[in-house]
Amino acid sequence: MSVICKGFLLLVLFTTKLEALDSKFAFASYYGDHMVLQRGPQRANVWGYASDINVTVTVSIEGVGQYQTSVVEGPFLDRGVWSIKLPAVFQGGPYVLTAELVDGSSITIKDILFGDVWVCSGQSKMEFTLRNEFNASLEFAEAINYQNIRIFTVNHSESGYQQFEFSSVEERWSLPNNKTLANTGSPSQWFYFSAVCWLYGKHLYEKLGYPIGLIESAWGGTMVESWSDDESLAKCGLKPPPRNRTYVGFPKYPALLWNSMVHPFVNYTIYGAIWYQGEANAAPTGTPAMMNRYNCTFPAMIDGWRRQFNEGSNGETNAIFPFGFVQLAPWRNNATITVGFPDIRWHQTADYGYVPNERMKNVFMAVALDLPDYTSPFTGIHPRDKEDVGKRLSLAGLGVAYNHIDNRYTGPFPTKFEIFVAQNTTQITYDDQHLDIRSKDGFEVCCLDESPSRIKCADDNAKWYPAPINASDNSSVTIGYGGVCGVALVSSIRYAWRESPCPFKACAVYTKLNDLPGPPFIEVMLDPSVFVYH
Repeated sequence: MSVICKGFLLLVLFTTKLEALDSKFAFASYYGDHMVLQRGPQRANVWGYASDINVTVTVSIEGVGQYQTSVVEGPFLDRGVWSIKLPAVFQGGPYVLTAELVDGSSITIKDILFGDVWVCSGQSKMEFTLRNEFNASLEFAEAINYQNIRIFTVNHSESGYQQFEFSSVEERWSLPNNKTLANTGSPSQWFYFSAVCWLYGKHLYEKLGYPIGLIESAWGGTMVESWSDDESLAKCGLKPPPRNRTYVGFPKYPALLWNSMVHPFVNYTIYGAIWYQGEANAAPTGTPAMMNRYNCTFPAMIDGWRRQFNEGSNGETNAIFPFGFVQLAPWRNNATITVGFPDIRWHQTADYGYVPNERMKNVFMAVALDLPDYTSPFTGIHPRDKEDVGKRLSLAGLGVAYNHIDNRYTGPFPTKFEIFVAQNTTQITYDDQHLDIRSKDGFEVCCLDESPSRIKCADDNAKWYPAPINASDNSSVTIGYGGVCGVALVSSIRYAWRESPCPFKACAVYTKLNDLPGPPFIEVMLDPSVFVYH
């Protein structure tokens, strides 16, 4: 028995028995022509079914080699499971892979490429299709130049049990073209292929020069808890729903989408994942509890994915594989809204304001708070500009996931606050020597006598006063706030703390290097290494 089969059997103990499956000799549902398997130095896993237990399966890759494994009992009532870990393959291909039984029965997958496999997940902003993006016609026209990118889309499904197979697949492995990228045969504008996923993969391919496999598994309007496994939920004090019931319709409970739309992939070696979600956890859609615990549930979800993919692939998927996300974009054209999206943006970073950080290692993000689209026909919550999102996310991914650190891949972030009490000003120094200041607005202060603790300053009723920029240089800005704090000291400073903080690409702080915006932050002046009073 191969190593991967042993791992597979250990993981199926708590899965449902699938009784209606055809018992013929077959690959698992997400293997097929035109697919991408993970390239070396990681080793790809391949598995499938056979009706007879203990028979030998010979797997051969044309031009690479021939390997053997055995059929063992699996989680399915009517057939066994075979699995094999292939050697590391570095050359892209294409290849032909054949699996054969001793009786001569064989199955074949053609046009396989070896490259980096990325899973793209989340809610509607990830599901938002390329046909709805501003530059859709150009993307379709250029798709012919990106035939070494392959795409796959999971269908919506939910389950109270962890599944190893999909109930259905929306789009099998395909080469990119007008039909496969735009779903032209369907009246629905929300089924394949994800604009963010495609543009992220496209920009990676342009830099890396080898095949990329993109797997979309997303469902609009869903909360982060639905995409989390039981152990991750428990870390945040949550429980999965009852298993012994059938779930249909829109997923409203934790774990349901992890079980059915992500877990089937855990035996499949991947390179990384990207994520665009958070609106469903933010006010007014989500409850205050859902919003406030996002700084636990989101990092815990990442931990759970990493653990499960690493175990399911028998160590081939990195135990801390790179994970990228998009910080929430604006929604409504209302500059007074200070709760909901700002809270989620902060919690997306585990309250650090930036990634990677001590809690979220090997994590990267794209800031999108400066990309509003209030006239979008899909409403302002679905901005059509996904080109900038894809570029920013791929730039960060290249930096974190591939160590391409020759270019700056994050926006400016503060490293020091100097408070000049008599002048009622604060100089904020950034980790960037190439600041591009595009507006004087966006900074606010909270006073010590009114809000003597972080909790009160973070409270919805805390008093925050505008603190416009009155001076700047290449690495710092100086903000002024008159006498709003009276004889008290400034207690906290925040930046871009609005659902929709600025017009298109016109927030206050950017870097001239790659045109990246600074992320929002809220800081309390307690650490003397960061906050200095004069």
